[in-house]
Amino acid sequence: MYKMIALDLDGTLNNDEKKITEKTREALLAVQQHGVMVVLASGRQAPGLSREADALDLKDYHGLLLSYNGGRIQDATTGEILFDQAIERATALRFLRHLEAYPELSPIVDDGESIFTTDANRHKVQDESRNNNLKIEIVENIADAVEARGFSPVKILTAAPNEILVPRLADIRRGFEDELSFVQSAPWFYEATVKGVSKSSSLARVCERLGIERSEVMAFGDAQNDMSMLDFAGRGVAMGNACPELKEMADEITLSNNEDGIAASLTRHFDFLN
Repeated sequence: MYKMIALDLDGTLNNDEKKITEKTREALLAVQQHGVMVVLASGRQAPGLSREADALDLKDYHGLLLSYNGGRIQDATTGEILFDQAIERATALRFLRHLEAYPELSPIVDDGESIFTTDANRHKVQDESRNNNLKIEIVENIADAVEARGFSPVKILTAAPNEILVPRLADIRRGFEDELSFVQSAPWFYEATVKGVSKSSSLARVCERLGIERSEVMAFGDAQNDMSMLDFAGRGVAMGNACPELKEMADEITLSNNEDGIAASLTRHFDFLN
């Protein structure tokens, strides 16, 4: 019997309309009622997990919110932050100034309340604002704004259309490979967190704290930033719409996010759902 289910959100828990279908919701409520912990594990900023957490009643079951690709872990019931690993401010400032050399890229950085940007219409800024319940604050220079506000970002996101982003991946990370971990979470997103921080490293922390073995964890995902999480879990499940790399290394491939893939897999592994 699995004791923990870790779920990526976009492309996994949510269908293409950004909704949790009723069948998937019912399955996840049922496993929680039987004592299984649900962890929302997303690249999203922390405020962006609240809608799904509420839909799945995570507050009633001590579910966990793993945001920023593992940079922060929070208890959904108490609000306690169990782990928080921000990028050192000096490193963040150097990296943001490094990105200024590539004006075709759109850096997205937040302080937990607002996204700082030089232009609200830059690539994916509006989407990130809506999806993560964050305001947009226009600033003259992003690095200067971070320095002036005196905060350290947990994640720095670089956005651009795929055909622009991919040729720049090596340029984006050049000179920062020893300080930051980089992962492409979507065709248009390249994410930077503290070196060594990932969905899997944060799941490992949680499991150690709770006395849960890796073999007792199921994880569901669809993108490259889910690879470490599926590799960590005793049962790594790729959605039918997942990228080829994830499907290749997964223990199981289920139906797509539009076909209740999570519910279909859980029904196979939990007898009480049949």
